[in-house]
Amino acid sequence: MVARVIRFRQGLAAVCGLAGVFAFAGDAGAQGRLDARYVVTLAGLPIGRGAWAIDIHDDQYVASANGTTTGLLRVFASGEGSTAVRGTVSNGRLLPAAYTSSVTTDRKSEELHINLAGGNVKDFSVEPPTPPSPDRIPVTDAHRRGVTDPMSAALAHVAGTADPVSPEACDRKIAIFDGRMRYDLKFAYKRMETVHAGKGYQGPAVVCAIYFVPIAGYIPQRAAIKYLISQRDIEAWLAPVAGTRVVVPYRISVPTPLGLGVMEATDFVTEAQRSRESAFNAKSQ
Repeated sequence: MVARVIRFRQGLAAVCGLAGVFAFAGDAGAQGRLDARYVVTLAGLPIGRGAWAIDIHDDQYVASANGTTTGLLRVFASGEGSTAVRGTVSNGRLLPAAYTSSVTTDRKSEELHINLAGGNVKDFSVEPPTPPSPDRIPVTDAHRRGVTDPMSAALAHVAGTADPVSPEACDRKIAIFDGRMRYDLKFAYKRMETVHAGKGYQGPAVVCAIYFVPIAGYIPQRAAIKYLISQRDIEAWLAPVAGTRVVVPYRISVPTPLGLGVMEATDFVTEAQRSRESAFNAKSQ
């Protein structure tokens, strides 16, 4: 439970231990940075906090997040985690190259590494390994092609020239491999909201419904899997990264048997950055 809360808090778009990832297509010269702080609550009670930093450049991107348990949950079990990704932006696509995740709780630790090229997994390692089970649907090499990593989950580029905070941001299905499971997340537009961070962004957010579709690496009889498949009320509220057409989660809410789980930004500080080419040209003039 604690490990799932930590991944959820890290954000990155984690959904009850699942991470959603969006396709990305960068506009030339578009660069921006986000520094965000999040709190996680369960049935209104604080159980965790985390931080997330994203840098998007003309030809590369990096993102990192960390989190820890807080409040009542810490009385029963403590935990902390961190995750990071780096990759390139090429031909209008965000291509993750290396993803790492580390989670430590009172009961266990997990280390995950995924290396990718062109949307395909080159190699990966998970410690401890996934326990063998005859009921688990195996993950094949084919399942590890045309996927992305969990951390790149929160970067969604909206095509066109209109406001990126729009229903089009929810028009997507994404293929995810998290080192243990291969699953799809389907998104659908629900509504528009207005958000007010304690520090930073204030403005519109587009709300997407999220539907979980497991593909491989899971045991169909597991109650948690059946529960997630049946959910129709998981939501992601997406807000913009300045200087880009990228939107990322400001808030994620997931109904659970114990109450509503929510990860929401308290700080959402974002700013546009000048491209290296533009900076070079300015110095040359």
